[in-house]
Amino acid sequence: MEDCKPTISVVEGEENVITATQNFVRALETNGNLTASMRKILEDLNTQLSTMNVQSESKQGIGKIEKQLSSVEEKITRWESDHSMIWESLPEAASEYLQAVDEVRKLAECLEDMSLGGDENVKELLRRTHGVLQIAMARLEEEFSFILSQNRQSFEPEHMSFRSCEDDSVHDFSGISIEYDQVEDSLQRDSSSRVSVDSLIDLVHPNVIPDLKCIANVMIASSYDQECCQAYISTRKEALDECLIQLEVEKMSIEEVMRMDWSDLNIVIKKWLRAMKTFAKVYLPSEKQLCEQIFGDISSVSSFCFFETSKPSILRLLSFGEAIAIGPLSPEKLFRILDMYEVLSDLLPHIDDLFLDEVGSFIKTEYHEVLKRLGDCIVGTYSEFENAVGSNQSTAPFAGGGIHHLTKYVMNYIKFFIDYSDTFNFLLRSHNGEGSVSMLPNLDSVDEKNK
Repeated sequence: MEDCKPTISVVEGEENVITATQNFVRALETNGNLTASMRKILEDLNTQLSTMNVQSESKQGIGKIEKQLSSVEEKITRWESDHSMIWESLPEAASEYLQAVDEVRKLAECLEDMSLGGDENVKELLRRTHGVLQIAMARLEEEFSFILSQNRQSFEPEHMSFRSCEDDSVHDFSGISIEYDQVEDSLQRDSSSRVSVDSLIDLVHPNVIPDLKCIANVMIASSYDQECCQAYISTRKEALDECLIQLEVEKMSIEEVMRMDWSDLNIVIKKWLRAMKTFAKVYLPSEKQLCEQIFGDISSVSSFCFFETSKPSILRLLSFGEAIAIGPLSPEKLFRILDMYEVLSDLLPHIDDLFLDEVGSFIKTEYHEVLKRLGDCIVGTYSEFENAVGSNQSTAPFAGGGIHHLTKYVMNYIKFFIDYSDTFNFLLRSHNGEGSVSMLPNLDSVDEKNK
């Protein structure tokens, strides 16, 4: 009797029979005259009935899920034959599409839990759901890129009030043997080096930010964060490249920079100075703001997108600084290199603030390294100036009398150090590892000697 295991198969529509049988078995179990073997049979029967009931409910659930999937699948796939953009259609179209995608995502999560039981029907339904989700994600990625691109705001660097670099006179200390009658007027420090251009601008029209954020949230929640980030990065990289073009930053290799003659290089440096300030103090903070507006709910994604988007452009700017730093040492370049060093030094807090987390440490490291190399270049260039003056052994009298051209040149050269005294003294201290080192003669002591 104990070996007898009653077997009952579930037939669709027999849920009421199962329930009635369960009630009957429970009633029998209350009979006190039942033997142990009969009681064991009833317990086994009740367990099997409960299992059958669960299976019946599961089949009902799968049927309901399949019906729901078919409904949302139709909403998603019908856009595949439509070449128009969803977010350019009626507002309710975009909302309905996002809702359908969110439903597919939830169905996938539900089926993933159910598939653990090994039911092949559930697994097949899960594969179908993932297929629909993939179609939807590809469409959302396309829509995301389209919205970003079409709603880009024009960037107008001229609103920073920078003077045209052609208005600046060229610094020319090309050789100590050349007479400089107008050196006092020929070297004016670039007044724009200290211009404050702190401000944030809208790089994408504010009206579309909520749409971009909704799309990003749905894609990230569906585990398609990598595709969403890639869509953002590729689109915004193009915008940053265009920004550098507007700022007149040419794409040049280190070798091309080192081959340029000084008159051309001087103009390129002045453009670089303005571009570096505008890019670091206006464009990059605005780009970070855009990332946070779209991905702000997930800071790690926001930081990653900002880093990957800005990295090529900032490295391009730093590459020019590196080319100048490792180029031939020449006294004529000293004051422009000092301008470059001061600009990078002034912008250092901005860069550190923009790349606070670990993902941005690479940019900060590169920035600090270029700044250090420019500092070393300045000290080396000054040494070249000293050596050039010291090695000049001209004994020919100065035609017509008066002040020797070398004396005029050196005095004018030193005079312009006054504007850079703090920076230059700092670099000399850092380089020599000594206390305060003055780059200018002690004029009081000179006067005493001449008395």
